[in-house]
Amino acid sequence: MKAEVLKYEAFTENPGKGNPAGVVLHGDAYTEEEMQRIAELAGYSETSFIRNSEAADLELRYFTPGHEMDLCGHATVASLYALCEKGRLEIGKTYSIQTKAGILPANISEKERRIHITLEQAAPKFKPFTGDREKLADALGITAEDFHDDLPIVFGSTGIWTAIVPLKSLEASKKMVPNNKQFPEVLVDLPKASVHPFTFETIHSDSDLHGRHFSSPYSGTIEDPVTGTASGVMGAYMQQYVRSGQRTFIIEQGQEIGKDGRVEIEINGDNDHIKVNMTGTAVYSETRILEI
Repeated sequence: MKAEVLKYEAFTENPGKGNPAGVVLHGDAYTEEEMQRIAELAGYSETSFIRNSEAADLELRYFTPGHEMDLCGHATVASLYALCEKGRLEIGKTYSIQTKAGILPANISEKERRIHITLEQAAPKFKPFTGDREKLADALGITAEDFHDDLPIVFGSTGIWTAIVPLKSLEASKKMVPNNKQFPEVLVDLPKASVHPFTFETIHSDSDLHGRHFSSPYSGTIEDPVTGTASGVMGAYMQQYVRSGQRTFIIEQGQEIGKDGRVEIEINGDNDHIKVNMTGTAVYSETRILEI
């Protein structure tokens, strides 16, 4: 059996940048085991499968090379961008997307002559990090002195759980070399979570925050270049813990690994009813035919 996988790079308009995702247009043709095998062969941080849905306009299922994910921001942007390019979705409309994180609305718009996808993510949730800060620093290749003095390390989710780690400086972000295999023993509360350090210092002058994203060792990848769901958690974290009053953020990511990308995050509502909207564009890269 063969599978056609389209490669799109999300959160950039420049080929070779942003975050690559595999997109399979005819996801109903494959079993769950076959979808996992396709994602493993494709090797992207996530591959999405577009499927018919009785509950929504369409269903998206997301697989890393190692396991299925409830939600993936960059693969959602890539998938809807691809469907719009191919005339299956229309600019100016909002569609309901069935995911394992719930049925979420996604709007397709045109800005600066490019298709942009805005996804409303799942409601933010936070849990305290009760692990050892020294061990976490060691797993990231830095020291505990590099952590921000006044902000907490917490687990956050707008669809998938990640550990949000505030850093003092951009220099700390640049020098990180993670040992992902250590994550489960450090993240004792949620051992399958990823780790998402961020800093207020940025490379681009128009960015508000700078992030990196290190994958769970169960995912089969080391670093996710530009992450939509984790960027959404960052925006919710700013509302919950920083309380600056800022509601829109441009988040840069991927610069350390040559994958410069940008995610736009908008926060609506109050602390009890926060809505997180993530916006990004994408660019087509290539088509691969895989034997499964």
